[in-house]
Amino acid sequence: MKSKAREEIATSVVIIGGGPAGLTSGYELMKHGVKAIVLERADKVGGISRTESYKGYRFDIGGHRFFTKVGEVKAIWQEILGDDFIQTPRLSRIYYDGKFYDYPLALFKTLRNLGLVRSFLIVISYLRAKLKRYLGLSSTPQTFEDWVTDCFGARLYRIFFKTYTEKVWGIPCNQIRADWAAQRIKNLSLKEAVINALFGSKNSKSLIKTFDYPRLGPGMMWERCQEILEEHGTPVHLNTEVVRVEREGRRIHTVIAKQGDRNFELTGDHFISSMPVTALMHRLHPPPPDYVLAAARGLTYRDFLIVSLILDRAYLFPDNWLYIHSPEFKVGRIQNFKNWSIAMVPDANKTCLGMEYFCSEGDGIWEMTNTQLIELASQEILKLNLGVKASDIEDGCVIRQYKAYPVYDGEYRRHLKVLEDYIRGFENLQTVGRNGMHRYNNQDHSMLSALLAAKNILGEEHDIWNINVERSYHENFTDQEWAQLKQKTAESRADRKSLTPAA
Repeated sequence: MKSKAREEIATSVVIIGGGPAGLTSGYELMKHGVKAIVLERADKVGGISRTESYKGYRFDIGGHRFFTKVGEVKAIWQEILGDDFIQTPRLSRIYYDGKFYDYPLALFKTLRNLGLVRSFLIVISYLRAKLKRYLGLSSTPQTFEDWVTDCFGARLYRIFFKTYTEKVWGIPCNQIRADWAAQRIKNLSLKEAVINALFGSKNSKSLIKTFDYPRLGPGMMWERCQEILEEHGTPVHLNTEVVRVEREGRRIHTVIAKQGDRNFELTGDHFISSMPVTALMHRLHPPPPDYVLAAARGLTYRDFLIVSLILDRAYLFPDNWLYIHSPEFKVGRIQNFKNWSIAMVPDANKTCLGMEYFCSEGDGIWEMTNTQLIELASQEILKLNLGVKASDIEDGCVIRQYKAYPVYDGEYRRHLKVLEDYIRGFENLQTVGRNGMHRYNNQDHSMLSALLAAKNILGEEHDIWNINVERSYHENFTDQEWAQLKQKTAESRADRKSLTPAA
């Protein structure tokens, strides 16, 4: 059978992926008059920051707070959305053993819930861990379990960290790298919790009380960005799958893509990819060396699905979301979308809850039918005693998200280093974002990596692979650190020798 002719398109920059990272690169290039094309496999932009809808109810694929101290990222948000941001109060709690705990943990409320005996044992466990470190008897933490136990003691680790973390990742905590703990919870401290409870916080601004949120959900931001790009000559092709990425030596020259019955051959001077780095390696032609492909196969992901339940209730609880640590429940988090923005529901007398399940393609939860998942979510919301009655549940729908979270297992660092070194050797290819760099980043950091990639094309020099090493957690990343980062990445890039990918 004769294949259909390909449409040949020439552009300056080909951007693979229409999530926050890909669109940010396109937006920055557009502002400087650089011609680009964005390719997105899904039927809408935004990636895991998109907003889905069902019968007028809007919901996130996981919650996305718009807070950053990276000035240039904040500026992009304001340029794109402006007055369509609302201020949303931040409130989330932990549900464990039938009780609610503030998040971050509030000392006296936590002790009251746990009881005198358990609280005493937690303090003893914490002091034992600190004494062990003081005496030099503890080694450098290698796993999540090591890191949290070293910081908080074994008992608090088992109560508030172990069950939820294993629910999220699907593997034991002693198989998760300490990198993830250091990146995500490094600002938590039992010592600081005690001091803050007794004397008040010396840094009350370190944890935000409110945050910006798009009136119609995060997808509103990226749909608006798509409109701006297309109005200014940067097309965004949806439902478009990258079939092959053709290279010659150290340069990419063509992307072969398919959109329904249409086939595209896109040539460019530069290429930015936010697609999963594992998939990118397998799209390259000629293929990379076997050791690179083996490293790509070694990286794994955690998938995710959300069951949105429509309830005939005007009010349930005040939180944006609840963390469900109790192991007897399969649900990991519960979003209350009405508490993010009242505009997320079409009827103020109704509530829409997002029951979030962390899973892996092919496992028991993933293989359940939508009907079975809605039934599971309905049964669990009733058992949680959050005030929902069976008669309140009117409807539901299911959204599945492949490769939502890059897994930090015991081998990931070694595999990722192989891929990083290989990608660095290309003259005109940059990977950005959470999946493009296999890093569990927040939205603002994904945007930062993409922003710097665009600036590299514009003539600056930034080492985007070192951003995550140099940055603080997104709620504490200051403008001063941003300036220091730009200087350090320029210096490291100047000192680094390029590696040749051709083999």
